[in-house]
Amino acid sequence: MPHSRPARRRATTALAVAGLTCAVVAAAAPASSAAGPSGAAPKAPAAKTVDVQLLALNDFHGNLETPTGSGGRTQTGLDAAGKPVTVETGGSEFLATQLAQLAAQQRKQNTITVAAGDLIGASPLLSAAFHDEPAIESLGLAGLDYASVGNHEFDEGADELLRIQDGGCHPVDGCADGTPYEGADFQYLSANAFVTDTGEPLLPPTAVHTVQGAKVGFIGMTLEGTADIVSQEGVAGLDFADEVETANRYAAQLQDRGVETIVVLLHQGGSQTGPNAFDRNACNGLTGPIVDIADGMSDAIDVVVSGHTHQAYNCELDGKLVTSASSFGRLVTDIDLSIDKRTGDVVTAEADNVLVTRDVAPDPAQTALIARYREALGPIATKVVGSVAADLTRTQETLYGTVRGQSPLGDVIADAQLAATDDEADAVAAFMNPGGVRADLLAGEVTYEEAFTVQPFANNLVTLDLTGAQLQCVLEQQFVLGRTLYPSAGVAYQVSASGTTGTVADPCSGTRVPDASLTIGGQRVIADQTYRITVNNFLAGGGDGFSQLTGGTNLVTGAIDLDALTAYLGAESPVPVPTDDRITPVG
Repeated sequence: MPHSRPARRRATTALAVAGLTCAVVAAAAPASSAAGPSGAAPKAPAAKTVDVQLLALNDFHGNLETPTGSGGRTQTGLDAAGKPVTVETGGSEFLATQLAQLAAQQRKQNTITVAAGDLIGASPLLSAAFHDEPAIESLGLAGLDYASVGNHEFDEGADELLRIQDGGCHPVDGCADGTPYEGADFQYLSANAFVTDTGEPLLPPTAVHTVQGAKVGFIGMTLEGTADIVSQEGVAGLDFADEVETANRYAAQLQDRGVETIVVLLHQGGSQTGPNAFDRNACNGLTGPIVDIADGMSDAIDVVVSGHTHQAYNCELDGKLVTSASSFGRLVTDIDLSIDKRTGDVVTAEADNVLVTRDVAPDPAQTALIARYREALGPIATKVVGSVAADLTRTQETLYGTVRGQSPLGDVIADAQLAATDDEADAVAAFMNPGGVRADLLAGEVTYEEAFTVQPFANNLVTLDLTGAQLQCVLEQQFVLGRTLYPSAGVAYQVSASGTTGTVADPCSGTRVPDASLTIGGQRVIADQTYRITVNNFLAGGGDGFSQLTGGTNLVTGAIDLDALTAYLGAESPVPVPTDDRITPVG
């Protein structure tokens, strides 16, 4: 695919979602004399193409206010000493301004704003306390048109996702802020999430947006493995289909409807590798599922807006433009398409990942929205629950190669979960999944809101019986899955770089963790003895692929994980940085 450039709100637009057609009319665009793709003077060639701008984001996670810590910074380079250079980014007030400014640059106002999932879920307290209605309102105010469904859209189940789309007060909490919830001003698309009983898509799979006679088709999808990373309650009654097969099937259907410009909004992604992996507009050694997915997709697909990994990249894969805009509203991908009016094909496509810096005027509508929900939230957010002696970060140590181990904050959370269950449930150890740790805790006092931002999922703690052999297998399964659990104090084991990794079918066959190295409380773990282990209910149900934990017995459900953390912070303040001797790499 050749690549070129020009963005904002539509003039007269025909909109079709899943076969339903309606008219959307805005102010007419002013006449202009845009040059053709070659840059020549505007004559006959200029009338043969339509310039369309897509503004794309992903993984917003309800971050209305400017994110704090590492979640609010974006690396832009390296200094002379080789240390990262970062800039403060994100916040809906600045995201909305940036979207408007980018759109204003598109002289014909042919702009469509899209997103690749996880707009809600794992959100800060300001949004999560109101079931993420604030995030949906914010994105509507910012002009979002279409979004795919991410795995976190299913955190509260399919019925709640439909309420988020269609509106109505929460069935339990009602209209928590005292005003009606009208639903999303944009359309969620979900081509590969099916209702098990009917086989029908949960939400419209596709949409067609017509701009000056040029049809742009959108296919929305989440990752096929959603059921493995969402609580079983959240995906009950749903099935998830293969991304490539689904995209190709709907691309063919769109072509049958005369649509040749096809954009996939996919909540799945990859990561750049190497020393320049921070380059938001590069494609350095891209790895991850998105590589094979893009390669397997039909040549009819022109653009893949991706997400899920919270990374930034700007790639051409198998002739397709493939992008991702980091997370939390820190970047916007400005995608410019030139479409042949006669054939409907994309002539050129070019993308630019633009920083959402905080040196622009905040959008007043976003400021008012934040203020309204901040007032409704009340004083609970600022209540001090404890303190930490130094920064507790999510940063994982490197065991070897790309294999990651413990993190200071992850270890503290595991300690908190053990403290909450050692007496009541006789737990001797606890393990925490890295994906459940969503923010850092900075040195000093910790408020309830800050603690909530770290652990926003409201998972219950579950203490269960595992034999020593089962626990050993859980640890081996970590290396099959590529996810290392954070252990509580008193757990110690080695990880051998020369050991073998088990298989998906038989993770227990791995030898990454020497049997003799695993100890709890200084005592070697014995294969046929039973140990009381605490995890959250997500992991206990096999979340993140830890199927070995579903073999646990004598389950006792305990406190909410956030309550365990706040209680621990209050009891142990100031909480020190834990020692890093729980997982030890060996040759």
